[in-house]
Amino acid sequence: MTEDRATAQKRRPRADGERNRERLLAVAKQVFTEAGASASLEHIARQAGVGIGTLYRHYPTRDALIEAVYRQEIDALAQAGTRFAETMEPVPALRAWLHLFIDFVETKHDIGEALGTLIGGPEPLYSGTPALLSPPITKLVEAVNHDATLRITIPPLDLLRAIVGVGTIRPGPNWKEHAVGLVALLLNGASDHSSPL
Repeated sequence: MTEDRATAQKRRPRADGERNRERLLAVAKQVFTEAGASASLEHIARQAGVGIGTLYRHYPTRDALIEAVYRQEIDALAQAGTRFAETMEPVPALRAWLHLFIDFVETKHDIGEALGTLIGGPEPLYSGTPALLSPPITKLVEAVNHDATLRITIPPLDLLRAIVGVGTIRPGPNWKEHAVGLVALLLNGASDHSSPL
């Protein structure tokens, strides 16, 4: 076997494994949203088009799969912050990212029942979230303030807490509409140099 062929064969299982992992997480998110705590791992594997053994190779326990779904959402959000900061003007970048954060909060609500089944509860998982989201939101807010088009005096993480608060206070079907309205208010009403909202 030539070296090039051997290298290609090594790459293929890694690529297949990554595709399986991504498919499993996408399906798991959907199934946990629909079925909550009663979601079947066998059903997730079947819907993802893989065997249960493949699921367990990637995620040895149910908790590992639930945590991976949540962490993937956080990672995607953090990566989007960097991408938006590099490719968009400061205010549109911050607005777009806060809208993605609203989608993340919705996902957290949707899979909340499954997250509640984690051994030890979901709080240890939640507690690390601010540290992961602080860099992107801080970078985006600093870019807005540096641009001087707008002056945001609210601490960056408080922007996120305000959005989470809307989801908690108004958990009904229209909460996202209220959260989007809050983003518009924050980006317009938090623009003076005097006092925070």
